[in-house]
Amino acid sequence: MPDKVMPGPVSDCGGIREAVCIHTRKIYDSCRDKDCVEDLRFYPKLQYVDVINRALSVKGGSAKLLYVYVDVEPVSFNRGFYTVDMRFFYSVTLQAYLSCPAPVTVEGLCVFDKRAILFGSEGNAKIFSSELRIGEPDIQQMRRANAPIAVVEAVDPIVLDARILDCCGKRECDCDLCEVPSFVNSCFDGELSSGDDSRRIYVTLGQFSIVRLERDSQLLVPVYDYCMPDKECSCGSGNEDPCGIFRNISFPVGEFFPPNTVRLPENYEETKNFCSCCK
Repeated sequence: MPDKVMPGPVSDCGGIREAVCIHTRKIYDSCRDKDCVEDLRFYPKLQYVDVINRALSVKGGSAKLLYVYVDVEPVSFNRGFYTVDMRFFYSVTLQAYLSCPAPVTVEGLCVFDKRAILFGSEGNAKIFSSELRIGEPDIQQMRRANAPIAVVEAVDPIVLDARILDCCGKRECDCDLCEVPSFVNSCFDGELSSGDDSRRIYVTLGQFSIVRLERDSQLLVPVYDYCMPDKECSCGSGNEDPCGIFRNISFPVGEFFPPNTVRLPENYEETKNFCSCCK
């Protein structure tokens, strides 16, 4: 059995020079999902309620993920496991068709709830820090537990379907709108419907997401060398010949003729470095 590696210099023919102890977040468990979320209630802005009441049909448009509220709680019957409850808030844009051929664009809110159970290990240590933040209480006097942290990565969803239905009655309260953060409401330029409309729209979204549980840990990692940048920070002296710079830029053929396939130009890296340097 090989000897235990300790922090310090390492003699290794593979180029490892040292083993160092670092403090970082270790991923204990993760999962990915491809959710087809059917019949999400669409809450339009008040200015579009009359349009929806007169619409003959609606079609899908686009959706933008505004925010994901994440909560982590331990599973009482299975130590080391945690439930990750997520609430996705979307800004959805649809096309409502009235008697005229041209559709009317309507905007509103959709809410999606999701839960995952992941392993996050155990740890009850209290964490204290001497880091000082100006204008805030000294973190050294504040404590927190070494609980796992849930991280959710998601892309904007795809609008798969939208349909409009007549509702039989009005509701006094809509539970989906009870816990919408104020900054999510502020993303809409106008007040949202309270959910007691005579007609309702239901949307189907396709959502890709990755969920993981992380915990602060000390890890022993191999070090090959210091990470020294090998690219010089050259932003030019301002005396370059503008025509010379222009001649180095490829002719934008794709702007005049749509390409058959999507591919990067041959001098993409050179042009990218030039543009990022001179911004």
